[in-house]
Amino acid sequence: MTFLPDLPTLLAFTLAAFVLTITPGPDMTLFLGRTLSEGRAAGFAAMLGAASGIVVHTSLAAFGISALIAASPRAFFALKIVGAGYLVYLAVQAIRGGSTFKLDGKPAGRRHSLTSNWLTGLGINLLNPKIVLFFVTFLPQFVSARDADVTGKLFFLGMFFIALAVPMSVAMILAADRFAAALKRRPKVMRAIDWLFASVFSAFAVRILLTQGR
Repeated sequence: MTFLPDLPTLLAFTLAAFVLTITPGPDMTLFLGRTLSEGRAAGFAAMLGAASGIVVHTSLAAFGISALIAASPRAFFALKIVGAGYLVYLAVQAIRGGSTFKLDGKPAGRRHSLTSNWLTGLGINLLNPKIVLFFVTFLPQFVSARDADVTGKLFFLGMFFIALAVPMSVAMILAADRFAAALKRRPKVMRAIDWLFASVFSAFAVRILLTQGR
């Protein structure tokens, strides 16, 4: 199977992917926030949406489209504006809708459908230019431009990244779900978490706007 990288390359990629997965980002903020506010099913749906976005990014990187976006100042600027605006929208929704639990354990804020959570996860992943740059600059480090099956190797590494990230994300969602159960009778704490997630989304929006295309 020529699309498989050699063992040293695979081990190096595994280590790098592990570090990147546990580093907080908009995706993690989203699915943990939805888990705390709406339960593990909502968190899983948002996580799968983000994973679907990675499939798209992998496909674009393999065919060079992401590289063209990152190389075009206008296209990259437009992507930054849309991505940052989407994160600000999510921050506003966290404050307006809220995730505070009532004393009877029912969420006070508006609940989202699983499809809506999946689409939000997909959108926040696709509209993050930092992820575009990640797949443009990170994945190619583990393949050779002279490799006859460079496209196949890029696809394999992208899918392997998902296979590594999903179990760790599942563990975080399950932990957050248990944490949420302990907070059902502490609405003030949950309201503080709403503001925390809104602040984190806003901070990521600023970071996205400051991302350089080259």
